[in-house]
Amino acid sequence: MDGPVVALTLVAMVLGLIGTVLPLLPGLPLIWGAALASFLTVGWSRTAWLTMGVVTVLMVGGIAAKYVLPSRRAGQTASRRSLLWAAGGAVVGFFVVPVVGFAIGGVAALYLAEQQRTGDSEAARANTIVALKRFGLGVLVEIAAGLSMILVWLMAAILA
Repeated sequence: MDGPVVALTLVAMVLGLIGTVLPLLPGLPLIWGAALASFLTVGWSRTAWLTMGVVTVLMVGGIAAKYVLPSRRAGQTASRRSLLWAAGGAVVGFFVVPVVGFAIGGVAALYLAEQQRTGDSEAARANTIVALKRFGLGVLVEIAAGLSMILVWLMAAILA
């Protein structure tokens, strides 16, 4: 694979990796799209098809894990209704205070929803902390999937 194609693809993939943490970028789909664009540029081979298959499975698995792991586990402490309020608070917070407002709005809404549900500020704080830890697990899984996608593509680029 040509040097400029590899460099541009890696830049896009790193932006995608940043997008797994920051909600401004599409994360794993950006990494997948960069891999696809690189193979569309240089041509398809058996390695390209195999690589895109593996990268696609990693993307789907990473996205699924990001949403399934935290919601299943967080539901053991925080209610689903509280998690929905947290999602809404995150969206509102993102527009009120760009970038960091996403986290602030989500955490504040989760805590307030749990406070209202339980009627106990200590229980609400504990439930919020547990939910945040489990959400962090989902983000870590997505980052691991993104890094795996990049490594699989990079191995294919080196072998091609």
